[in-house]
Amino acid sequence: MYKFLREGLKSDNGNEVWKIGKWKKHRGKLEMCKSGFHCSKRIYQAFSYIQGEILAEVEVRGKSIKREDKEVWSEMRIVRAWKWQKKDSVSLAIYCAELCLKNFEKVYPKDKRPRKAIEAAKLWLKGKMTDKELSAARSAAWSAESAAWPAAWSAARSAESAAWSAESAARSAESAARSARSAARSAESAESAAWPAAWSAAWSDLINKISIWMDKRLLTLKEIN
Repeated sequence: MYKFLREGLKSDNGNEVWKIGKWKKHRGKLEMCKSGFHCSKRIYQAFSYIQGEILAEVEVRGKSIKREDKEVWSEMRIVRAWKWQKKDSVSLAIYCAELCLKNFEKVYPKDKRPRKAIEAAKLWLKGKMTDKELSAARSAAWSAESAAWPAAWSAARSAESAAWSAESAARSAESAARSARSAARSAESAESAAWPAAWSAAWSDLINKISIWMDKRLLTLKEIN
């Protein structure tokens, strides 16, 4: 199971400060999203709720309430933790944006603003792009979104998010999550007669790809001892 924490191994909500290996017990009633210790089975699921600076692997026991993408438990401990940095969020945003870029370019083959925004984010990762230049790329992608609405909304939005994501760790994480959702929306065709089924299938396929990407990314993260 996984959860994201803030700097200093602090929970996003409440005053909990965690120590690796030490069990914590919740006193009182469990309530999803309100009280108890929360976690998810997949890293992506945990990330979709809390975009923190630390990724933690947890063990749980005791009473619980379970949902498909989230669980709350009465007892929990952190067994391992890794730093989730700005570069990780930017890389995720780029990956998500590229998943749907082709859909934008099918409709607007001459509009290269989203592609340039993604390229700018890649240059930022290599230390070859300033924040000011990156902001300009983000603005260009935003203009593309406005021009393409609604036919290629998600592709432009994802590309804009990739550029925007380099501006701050917290915002980059949020934009990456939005990019993931946008990629799923862009994957299904607006002309499809079976819109709900097509959207659902596209969503499942893309979320699986993103989940696999995040699982692999874990192998590159710096562990906190």
